[in-house]
Order: sequence, then C-alpha cells, then structure tokens
Amino acid sequence: MILDGKALAARLKAEMAEQMPQIEKEYGRVPALAVIIVGENPASQTYVRNKVKACEVTGIRSLMISMPEDTSEEALLAKIDELNSDDSVDGILVQLPVPKHINEDKVINAISVDKDVDGFHPQNVARLWLNEPCILPCTPKGIMHLIEETGIQISGKKAVVVGRSNIVGKPIAKLLLDANATVTIAHSRTRDLAAVCREADILVAAVGRPEMITGDMIKPGAVVIDVGINRISVDTPEGPKNKLVGDVDFASAEPVASWITPVPGGVGPMTICELMGNAIECFKRRN
Repeated sequence: MILDGKALAARLKAEMAEQMPQIEKEYGRVPALAVIIVGENPASQTYVRNKVKACEVTGIRSLMISMPEDTSEEALLAKIDELNSDDSVDGILVQLPVPKHINEDKVINAISVDKDVDGFHPQNVARLWLNEPCILPCTPKGIMHLIEETGIQISGKKAVVVGRSNIVGKPIAKLLLDANATVTIAHSRTRDLAAVCREADILVAAVGRPEMITGDMIKPGAVVIDVGINRISVDTPEGPKNKLVGDVDFASAEPVASWITPVPGGVGPMTICELMGNAIECFKRRN
C-alpha cells in the first residue's frame, strides 16, 4: 500500500481551514506566520512558495520577508528580534540553509521559543527529550501521522531509524520511543546495516543517500518511511534528465513492504502540513 502523504496533508489542511472561522471569532484574528528567506537559492524559493501557499489554503496569515544574499548576520538577527516583539506574529521561520557568512545556530537560537514553528530551538529540543510540552519538529511529527495512518500498533514494534540528524533522525527516534517502540538508530557507518534494517517492523530512512535502502534490506511486511529527497541524473531517449528519488530504492522495496511512502508525495507534503499545525499551536499557546 502506498502511504499518500499528499492526500493526508490535503485532508489535514482542510480540517485546519474549517477551524479558522471559529478561531477568528474566539480570538479576534487568525494565526500569523512570518517566513524569512535570505538569498536566491532556487530550492529554498520553491519551499517558501509552498509554505506561503499552504498558509493560503489553511487560512493562516503569512508574512513573506525576502532579504538579499549579502544581508549581514546582524541585520537578520535584528529582523528576528523585531518579529519576536511583534504580538501580531505567532510563528517565525527562517528558511535554511542561510548564506555561509551567517551562523545558523545563532539564527535558530534567536527565534523566540514560543514562536519556534520549526521546533529547532534548544529549549524545544530539550523539552522533547524531557517529555515536556513542546513544539515538535515538523518532519518527525509528519512521519508519526503517516505511521498512524496505516492503523498498525506502534507499541511493541521494532523500529529502525537510518540517520542521526538533529532535524529528523534523533527526534523521530524519540517519538517512536515515546510510542513504546523498541528503537535502533543506525547510520551510514553501522556494521551490516542490511541485517539491522531487516529487523525493523517500522523502517525510517533519513540518511541522505540516493536509493541506499534496497528491497533485500527490508523485512517482509514492514512499514517503510522514506524521508530522503535526492536529485539524480538519469539517461532518457531525450538525453540526461534530473529525477527526484528517496533514500529507498522504491522499485525493489515496494513489493516487500506492507506500506511505503513515495518520493515525491510522501513525507514532504506532511512536513509543510505540520508546519501549519505548529503555527496554529503557537498561536493558541500565546493566546
């Protein structure tokens, strides 16, 4: 079965849109999300457009702030500080990566923890690991929604997360642990990675290597969540073309798995959907 993240995200965003009239009636306004982009990175421009579009669909007010490539770190931090102090803004997102002359950690730390819709602020990270109320990072939150959509019981299952990033690997491992799965975190240097992956009832691939996980590495009947988005060149009769693929070789994995996410159309749409949910959550907490 294909885990259609695009369809699930559309359904959840429609539910958010239905809430907006009541939210506006109760609070006098709708949630507002500020999105800052620094520079002209084409991929970042696309991501930001998709986020602004999602705001339109859900009824969230979006503030798009474009800053030039040569914006100083001081100027970016000053803009974040201005938005932190603006009571009409509920969530702040700085599209990553930022230009190399800007310290990414300083940017993440500068955003108010109460407006941290990405869930990247150290205080939100700490609260996640301490089982305290927090804003969850969007991609792991979306992955949990996708797994829940299968109807399988997570409790007692063996879960393997391939990847140990702070954005996906570590937090999704914690969320699966909180759902009472037995969790193994593997990575590109894990010995006999194939054998580790074959133990998984739930396999999350977030290692950033194109089609690294193949069908012979998957336990028959496993739920496979492919977080990877990799652009590769493929030969066609018309010449080389770019193709988006995940960290899982879909063709060999799909016959083995019980559920699998496609790339594109799996985890990606859910990440943006959860961002909208986090903006609403920040709004309600602040009000």
